[in-house]
Amino acid sequence: MAAPSDFQHLLRGAALRVTRPRVAVLSAVHAHPHADTEKIIGAVRRDLPTVSHQAVYDSLRTLTAAGLVRRIQPSGSVARYEARVGDNHHHVVCRSCGTIADVDCAVGEMPCLTASDGRGFSIDEAEVIYWGRCPSCSTGQSS
Repeated sequence: MAAPSDFQHLLRGAALRVTRPRVAVLSAVHAHPHADTEKIIGAVRRDLPTVSHQAVYDSLRTLTAAGLVRRIQPSGSVARYEARVGDNHHHVVCRSCGTIADVDCAVGEMPCLTASDGRGFSIDEAEVIYWGRCPSCSTGQSS
């Protein structure tokens, strides 16, 4: 896992003020990919026990706006956060347990899907979510 100084460097590089909640939230998102807000709050509170929910929400919003964190929200799920940014990867979601994993783009270029008719939009990203059952749930179901 990255050191706090690495997270401070990321914040400064994004022209953001370095605060303890921002460093702790960024660290939690790196340590817990695809975590929801409650899990991030729990992780942050291990280092900063008195941090408020609002400080975590504000940090997540700021980090997402700065492009340091990506917010995803598969259908039927609460918002999740990940530190893998800057590429156009996708996700696979288990219909049974809700596990989420990264899936690299099939083509590897942004966007990896070309719309048949962009309707005049300048498309810079395509989002795909694959749904199925994870190995654990698939095995449990077939027994």
